[in-house]
Amino acid sequence: MNSETTPTLSPARWYVVTILALVYALNIADRYIVSTVLEPIRKEFALSDTGVGWLTGVSLAFFYIIAGLPIARYADRGNRRNIVAVALVTWSGMTALLGLTHNFWQFLLARIGVGIGEAGCTPPSTSIIADNFPRGRRAFALTLWALGLPLGAWLGSSVAGAIVDHFHSWRAAFIALGVPGVLFGAVILFTVREPVRGRFELRGRTDDAATFVETCRFLWTQRSAWHINAAGAVICLWGWGMLFWMQTYFERAYGLSTSEAGARLGTIYFWAGTLATIATGALLALPQMQDVKRIAWFLAAIVIVSTIPSFLIFWTHSLSVATAMLWIVIPCVYLYMGPTMALLLNFLPPTMRAQGMAISLLAANVCNLIVAPTVVGWISDTLAPRLGSNAESLRYALLALSLTGFWAGYHYLTSVRTFDSDDVRLGHPGKLA
Repeated sequence: MNSETTPTLSPARWYVVTILALVYALNIADRYIVSTVLEPIRKEFALSDTGVGWLTGVSLAFFYIIAGLPIARYADRGNRRNIVAVALVTWSGMTALLGLTHNFWQFLLARIGVGIGEAGCTPPSTSIIADNFPRGRRAFALTLWALGLPLGAWLGSSVAGAIVDHFHSWRAAFIALGVPGVLFGAVILFTVREPVRGRFELRGRTDDAATFVETCRFLWTQRSAWHINAAGAVICLWGWGMLFWMQTYFERAYGLSTSEAGARLGTIYFWAGTLATIATGALLALPQMQDVKRIAWFLAAIVIVSTIPSFLIFWTHSLSVATAMLWIVIPCVYLYMGPTMALLLNFLPPTMRAQGMAISLLAANVCNLIVAPTVVGWISDTLAPRLGSNAESLRYALLALSLTGFWAGYHYLTSVRTFDSDDVRLGHPGKLA
């Protein structure tokens, strides 16, 4: 085996994972800020729950989708490091600009800019990591990369809430957390190297990127990848959909202030999410977890079991019980990210990885940024006159959403059925690893 394909991993590759994890943290932080200040924005702009869902969720997702596919197409043949750096500067700058807006339309335009920038984050980042690690180590590497998720959630919840409380303005949070990302873009450009594409694949390297149509056709016929993609999308609807409304729900149902709810939720997001992600990484580092079937079974079991406490969060009227259930659910929402992306990348050829990830993120963002904000908001607005309280109406809407976790578990279990045949199709005969 030559030096290009040996699984010996240099420290430089772990540096890449660390830097890209920090980029991901800034990506998540900029999203969580909106959830943290959702209620103040809704009140200032005089919006309904449906309206605020369109302003903060749909506006981001729609342009994320429009920009994401061509960016991913270029990432499958161009310099992915440069894409990540430019994207980081773009969405961070637009996040800071959100803090300077004074009406609905200004906020909407800046939010669209955030969506366009964020479209260049995850597909090229995960593709870079996939070309730095062999198949058996990708789940572990991407799980470490996913540590950016709880870190970003803490920044966008606890830190953002504290900034709002200190400056008595929701706009200050956007400025304070947007500016560092603009500066961090230079770190990417000067310290991260573009890896050789497909260096660990048995079929060797290739620089000929697949077309979007070819990628879609392959995903449709690669049934394991299709179900993994579906599982990831539905788990985003379930987990991220709940988290989108969680801050607002705690403020309404329990009378917490923006900073109080942000501090409570941010602490859980950071500690529960970080510990769960580290534990998942340690589990995936075990030799027996090199078998990707076991990873899929593990994810299915976790999401199915955790759906029950997710329902109890909104069923109870006790803040203590709801908080305790969150400590159980939040780790389950966070730990799926790295392993699911690794599963998907393992069933895609190198020339389709960024586009395949973009398609996966398209489905995920439709679920968590369009369906969850607007449908939950619409149900809440519809029930509010009958229940006499927008806190109770939001509770019932989120109770319905919480049950979709079972749906995600079904797709993880179903994906395993075609793992062997789909792996052979990629040119990896024998036991999956």
